[in-house]
Amino acid sequence: MDILFIHQNFPGQFKHLAVALAAAGHRVVALTLRVKAPTTWNGVRILPYAIKSKAGQHTHPWVTDFDTKVTRGEACFRAALRLKSGGFSPDLIVAHPGWGESLFLKDVWPGVPMGLYCELYHLADYPHLGFDPEFERGDPLAEPLRIRMKNLNNDLHFDLARAGISPTRFQADTFPPAFRDRISVIHDGIDTDALRPDPAVRFALDDGRILTRDDEVITFVNRNLEPYRGYHVFMRALPALLRERPDAQVLIVGGDGVSYGATPPKGQSWKEIFRTEVWDDIPPEARARVHFLGRIPYDRFTALLQVARVHVYLTYPFVLSWSLFEAMSCEAAIVASDTAPVREAIIHDDTGRLVDFFDRDALVAEVCALLDDPAARDRLGRAARAHVRAGYDLRTRCLPAQMDWVEGLAADSTG
Repeated sequence: MDILFIHQNFPGQFKHLAVALAAAGHRVVALTLRVKAPTTWNGVRILPYAIKSKAGQHTHPWVTDFDTKVTRGEACFRAALRLKSGGFSPDLIVAHPGWGESLFLKDVWPGVPMGLYCELYHLADYPHLGFDPEFERGDPLAEPLRIRMKNLNNDLHFDLARAGISPTRFQADTFPPAFRDRISVIHDGIDTDALRPDPAVRFALDDGRILTRDDEVITFVNRNLEPYRGYHVFMRALPALLRERPDAQVLIVGGDGVSYGATPPKGQSWKEIFRTEVWDDIPPEARARVHFLGRIPYDRFTALLQVARVHVYLTYPFVLSWSLFEAMSCEAAIVASDTAPVREAIIHDDTGRLVDFFDRDALVAEVCALLDDPAARDRLGRAARAHVRAGYDLRTRCLPAQMDWVEGLAADSTG
């Protein structure tokens, strides 16, 4: 079977599935912006497509997002035409539609079934919009209209796709019922063999100090340190947490950019804004126990999760981070926000502890309670890992289910 993957940052969420299909003997090709020249990776042929620069174009602010998607869609369409003229005709297309690349592929291969990775449908009611009033932007009456317009890309894909796949129920349930019925909930998969507890783990700090499981380590991880992932809440809780825990080492992972939500004032980063806000409330000795690690290699990230006594995870009602499941797989004791996507993974006092997203006092209290209770940490950590192994394990659960999903799409030749 010939399978075409579409992802602007391939492999993205397809890093296990594409490789497994290639290993199973299928010819797997991917179109992406990530490479500049054709290459082969783990049996997958990766081909670039390029976006042509265009003259200034005046668009209404509400459709600027859609304009970028049509631009990418056209570029991918033209790359697909070149593939077709070279003799490639896929039996199946698997696409992440989030950037618009797959908008016009059915015009190239009308009879080929397409499956979509359904990351999120943008909802304009509370708590999806207006969850954190501190960062509301624009006209509150017009903002729901702008959010609805962001779904033009999603809506146009529904008639193109035979089925969808979504990593969590929360994400799948954001989609309209008519398409939700075609979405299978299958997580991308957690490698629980690699992400496992290690009592002998050693984590080196930049100053040369080595942390082990004998140290009181609190971890906080974001792709980027920003409000959507509760960075401001964590930082505002930090002065009290450091006062309560004079031996704690706080390890913070994340970049300076913005992945989601509002951008910071020009020339600043959310990381620095909230560090500056609380820094005067933290004595110099305590500041030395706060370690901003930036973005770190994956083996170092794994060691960080293994060395954590308590891992803090906060998020708006939004896409759930892989890092939560990865921390659970390492048997970390979790304190997390009591928001809808998190409740899919964390049952309070079973697989972790939940606190109101905005309640800094409750966050500090739960972290301290777990640091003082080794038996509770052990119980919660073991239950967390068991939950991930049962429902999210890459090899025994998720990848086989993804392969079955692909086979089901391929069997449906009606397009």
